[in-house]
Amino acid sequence: MASVKEKAKDSSSAKVNGKPRFSKEQYLFWYENMQLIRKFEERCGFLYGQQKIKGFCHLYIGQEACASGAVSALKKGDHFVTAYRCHGQPLALGTDPKAILAEMYGKVTGVAKGKGGSMHIFDKSVNFAGGHGIVGGQIPLGAGLAFAEAYKGTDQISITYMGDGATRQGSLHETFNLAMLWNIPAIFVVENNGYAMGTSVERTSNVTDLYTLAEAYDMPAEPVDAMNVEEVHLAVERAAQRARSGGGPTFLEFRTYRYKGHSMSDPAKYRTKEELESKKAEDPIEKVRHTILTQKFATEEDLQKIDAAIMAKVVEAEKFAEESPYPDPSEAYKDVYVQTDYPYVVE
Repeated sequence: MASVKEKAKDSSSAKVNGKPRFSKEQYLFWYENMQLIRKFEERCGFLYGQQKIKGFCHLYIGQEACASGAVSALKKGDHFVTAYRCHGQPLALGTDPKAILAEMYGKVTGVAKGKGGSMHIFDKSVNFAGGHGIVGGQIPLGAGLAFAEAYKGTDQISITYMGDGATRQGSLHETFNLAMLWNIPAIFVVENNGYAMGTSVERTSNVTDLYTLAEAYDMPAEPVDAMNVEEVHLAVERAAQRARSGGGPTFLEFRTYRYKGHSMSDPAKYRTKEELESKKAEDPIEKVRHTILTQKFATEEDLQKIDAAIMAKVVEAEKFAEESPYPDPSEAYKDVYVQTDYPYVVE
């Protein structure tokens, strides 16, 4: 049986005969999608500095391709779940930026009625099962979502994101064991941005090629250049095809990088300026911009118009969040328990 490392060699290229294998429409979708995440997150950083956003705030700047490439590869109705760096996925899926920013302001018009904040964005309308504050806590949940779809006999799947620190949690290994035992239609993604909070992977794990952790469960796995949105799309597409055809789960190591600290309270002094600058040269948005311009999919003026429209959305979201009301104190007693037509009965 082929090892995980051997299976990883099957990775396809994003180009055919030196030409992009994707359409003009696809590249423009990626550009607009990733640029929205980038500009939204940059504004969140500014607003946090003004103390308009309080509590914890983890920005997705640099990791935009991890969300956009997956969204373009999956189908409507597939489930997304992630950890507390959770603004990027719902934005990529189409959640209204106004509702996300209002949530970060703690306003009643937010996606979780102002009760979740930056770390707990949810949007059922796009099948985004949320950001989760417990490290590794979302991994079993992602498996449960996939199991439910298999139980119902649909062809929907789940994709579960985690940080590199979560790969040291027992929840990952318990989930991987059951996921393979039950052959569930799931994709597990570790967004390896190099640091678990402020500690590098090399200082916290004997295994630095994180995708090889799947080898113990004979789960197909591969590393992915996640600073390249095309490679993200292709890897997720392969994993999705495997899951929908009954081939079971896949583990993907998205090798990415965050340009900001772990959270807004992190000055990121544990890395050098040289390291940061070298990674900025791999900016996934600039790569897509370069392809669009060199392939004449759009002009610089066209992209400037897209940028202006995105900034208008971000400004509109800020205005909406500023003007929205805070929840009434009575809201603290609501949504604690949920009425259901299917009570649990023990006989």
